Amino acid sequence: MIWEISTEKKFKVLISKIPVFHRHITESVVIQEAEINASKRKSNQVEDEDVVSAFFSDVPSPFYSMMLRLLEQNGFNYKAYGFPRK
Repeated sequence: MIWEISTEKKFKVLISKIPVFHRHITESVVIQEAEINASKRKSNQVEDEDVVSAFFSDVPSPFYSMMLRLLEQNGFNYKAYGFPRK
């Protein structure tokens, strides 16, 4: 599936800031989940909303605060998509 250009750029920068020992698995899981999210929206491209939702669906609680910080620092406005959900 194709990715919206700015979403892909932000995602790559964000992934580069994740600790090396978690980077590959995080990248794989988020890509897979983001593409599923885009498909559920009946979209042919991954957008910010799909990436944000993917991160919130699978991040273990010890990494939650780091995830929020990285999303914010890299231009992913998770609050615009209703996250964090209670």
